[in-house]
Amino acid sequence: MSQIPVEQGVIDFITQNKQDYRICTSCSGPVMLPVALKSPKSTDMVIAIGENKLYISRVQARYIRRVTSDMIYDPEVGLSCGAYPGL
Repeated sequence: MSQIPVEQGVIDFITQNKQDYRICTSCSGPVMLPVALKSPKSTDMVIAIGENKLYISRVQARYIRRVTSDMIYDPEVGLSCGAYPGL
């Protein structure tokens, strides 16, 4: 599987926040969460972003063609389902 391109806005977000993130599945599609909330799995694709890592779940890696800013979890909006209680 080839590397998935990452939008500059996502790179900037990860670099500014200085933490690792994981793209996983939510009821409304792919969502990017800090690994403190959603731990990476050994089957994830890993993309280096400066000193940090972006993990992409095996499931999402099959479907997304590009990592975009709209995948960044916004706590003001929350998620549209109960898959991640407390978010």
